[in-house]
Amino acid sequence: MKRLDSVLKSLLMEGTVFPAHPLALDEFRQFDEENQKLLTKYYIASGAGGVAVAVHSTQFEIRLPEHNLFERVLQLTAEVIDEAKLDRPFMKIAGICGPVEQAVREAKIAVDLGYDMGLLSMGGLQNLTEEQILDRTREVAKIIPVFGFYLQPSVGGRIFTYDFWSKFVEIDNVEAIKCASFNRYQTFDVVRAIAYSSRREDIALYTGNDDNIVQDLLSIYRFNVNGEEVEVEFRGGLLGHWAVWTNKAVELLEKVKDYKKNPSYAKWKELQVLSNQTTDVNAALFDTANNFHGCIPGIHEVLRRQGLMKGIWCLNPDEVLSPGQYEEISRVYADYPMLNDDAFVEEFLRKYLVKT
Repeated sequence: MKRLDSVLKSLLMEGTVFPAHPLALDEFRQFDEENQKLLTKYYIASGAGGVAVAVHSTQFEIRLPEHNLFERVLQLTAEVIDEAKLDRPFMKIAGICGPVEQAVREAKIAVDLGYDMGLLSMGGLQNLTEEQILDRTREVAKIIPVFGFYLQPSVGGRIFTYDFWSKFVEIDNVEAIKCASFNRYQTFDVVRAIAYSSRREDIALYTGNDDNIVQDLLSIYRFNVNGEEVEVEFRGGLLGHWAVWTNKAVELLEKVKDYKKNPSYAKWKELQVLSNQTTDVNAALFDTANNFHGCIPGIHEVLRRQGLMKGIWCLNPDEVLSPGQYEEISRVYADYPMLNDDAFVEEFLRKYLVKT
């Protein structure tokens, strides 16, 4: 059983930015390794605390036999991170999917490639009972530290009961949970389960609620647990939204941490404004007007505009920008120039091109 080392555990609990890593393809929809390396280096340079690879933003189709990219994408990303020889902790998180046999196999591959945690998707398991999904989690946790994942139904997830989460958080080697339910009530189930857990000091709560990023980070939940006041907070985020403008995401998390340590009305007001602006941007990126159909191409489009991707191609040729989405991305780009990191990317690319 692989365990998180103390340095990475501290990073996880202190809270950091985890971008969900996209997949770079060329115009023939073939894996573009050089562009993929560029993206990973951008996330490192941006100040992120790690990356999540082979997740939804990396396209689940990488697992299909006709593409056979799951292991290669994980390996390439790990190589770039290792070659960077960073003097700070940087976590490698591998997406893990499928029924128990597939999930166990993917967990073993991730460990062999040096990954620190597995983001365990609950998607596509509608035929399993909650108890069967808990058993699946226990099997994966015997191999790699588990980052739980509450995925919203509109992109393949399902709704779980409070009882499920109360059992989930008691599983040994579950170290974190990404809450991406996009629902306040379902988010509350996860938070309450952590608060009442015997392992509440061991589990880091991360937001994946792309529609509510800043408010999640600001939120403090308080419960009376057997006469003791227990508080639970989101530590950081693991987000597809943070795959773009990542350097600004790092700045945002630092602003939230600074506000919590030294609160003031001016800081609170700024964060409230940023919260709503961020949600507006997310609506354009994730194509909420069309039930998230264009969420991955939306991420690609911003990276393309910045010069970090060559195009917005996906493995599934039907996965494209929705009508009006391009214009919506242009609108939020114009409305909120302070949220993009174009200047940072321009400097990063200039240095990168000199090195290559």
